[in-house]
Amino acid sequence: VKGPPILNLHQMPRAPIGTGKENARRHETPARSWTQDRSGRLGKERYLAASFPRLPNTPYPVRPVDISWKVAPERKPRVNGIGDHPANLPLPPLLFRRHKLYRQELNLTSPAALLQLKMEASWLQFHLGINRYGLYSRSSPAVNQLLHDMQDFSMISADYSQDEKALLGACDCTQIVKPSGVHLKLVLRFQDFGKAMFKPMRQKREEETPEDLFYFVDFQRHNAEIAAFHLDRILDFRRVPPTVGRLVNVTKEILEVTKNEILQSVFFVSPASNVCFFAKCPYMCKTEYAVCGNPHLLEGSLSAFLPSLNLAPRLSIPNPWIRSYSFTGKEEWEVNPLYCNTVKEVYPYSSGSRLLNIIDMAVFDFLTGNMDRHHYEMFTKFGDDGFLLHLDNARGFGRHSHDELSILAPLAQCCVIKRTTLLRLQLLALPEYQLSDVMRESLLQDRLAPVLAEPHLLALDRRLQLILQAVRTCIDAHGEGSVVKNGHFCGALTSLHWGFLVLQQGSNQASE
Repeated sequence: VKGPPILNLHQMPRAPIGTGKENARRHETPARSWTQDRSGRLGKERYLAASFPRLPNTPYPVRPVDISWKVAPERKPRVNGIGDHPANLPLPPLLFRRHKLYRQELNLTSPAALLQLKMEASWLQFHLGINRYGLYSRSSPAVNQLLHDMQDFSMISADYSQDEKALLGACDCTQIVKPSGVHLKLVLRFQDFGKAMFKPMRQKREEETPEDLFYFVDFQRHNAEIAAFHLDRILDFRRVPPTVGRLVNVTKEILEVTKNEILQSVFFVSPASNVCFFAKCPYMCKTEYAVCGNPHLLEGSLSAFLPSLNLAPRLSIPNPWIRSYSFTGKEEWEVNPLYCNTVKEVYPYSSGSRLLNIIDMAVFDFLTGNMDRHHYEMFTKFGDDGFLLHLDNARGFGRHSHDELSILAPLAQCCVIKRTTLLRLQLLALPEYQLSDVMRESLLQDRLAPVLAEPHLLALDRRLQLILQAVRTCIDAHGEGSVVKNGHFCGALTSLHWGFLVLQQGSNQASE
């Protein structure tokens, strides 16, 4: 049975609101828009009440609807695929002309290409391959493709990192994993909508960090980030995001593509006619600490972004063997040789593989000479025994002539190590598989080769022998069964479930 005919809102008289003659006058006037009340604003309920007559002591009536059964018309999808989304459709001629005039006015010569997000993008395949054992599998083809793409793809945008935006008050600081460092870094987006962290060259390869310089004020080196990725892959940890070196044109690939006015304002031309820029942050970010091209090309490292924190939350946890970031203070582990006994009694180091992962990280940092590991990060989806991320390695490879044995404190004090880690170290100590030779060959694949100076490569062999000597000392004191442990993984998510979650990120990445 069909209901009453649907009423036209604009033909209905308004219900009386006031009293007396004013009510009668209003009753005869047509309904007005709810935004046209005397006060300038009228709520939706008052609009409905004014548009429909109502009985005493009853709420305003709801608009009548036809409740008879009808066959719903066939609904067609609004888009057939991601490529058909309005964000990916060609610009209308007028809008395209407007963009062209805008770029000509700013003297921007880089073409504004029409781009589409493809599900086979290497950065997306890299995200899909993350599992509870590492960031990628040993035979992952996506990593090599991602390294190639980061070297060749053009940039479509450049911006400050979230850390520096927090320091400038431009984003929610609660979403930042940890405070920003004192080095300049930018987020670059490629034509396939992938993102990478760009760290420019601040120190030449042959320069060594002065011995009087504290570790927490040391420069961050772009080549250290590149070498750390290759070393991490050789050790079979697979916990460093893919990193590659690239010569970046700071004018065309940063200045002309950025929409950040603050970033645009820090570019200048040096007296030597080189294009330079600096970051606005509290420490070493003034014009005297700027980085300059030659005259436009600047060497730097590009580290692939991990999945967003909304999709894959990460925890930033203080390192139990954190150093004292002061000129005179010392932490407990530096004065107490039995400090590890205290750590073993505290969750989550009392069980599982967290402590073994900490020692893996100490071995990795000792080989690179990185003393700045104050925090470590891990994905929350993989539980307490998930792998640790080895991020921010730019303070490594600073002094090849010095071996900082205090970095090995977790191994020396706890006297435990994973069996797989020990076997890999013993393999790389053999003459036919010497670590320095394997690293040298691996780094030749990078376009900025040679990435490390020869003394740094030779230092790897020397430090590897020191690690094996520390393990032998522990075995002599406690026995091999107590020192060499099998790693236990109790993660809560497989790569298949992880991949299902990562697929949700594809369309969001293109719309940012």
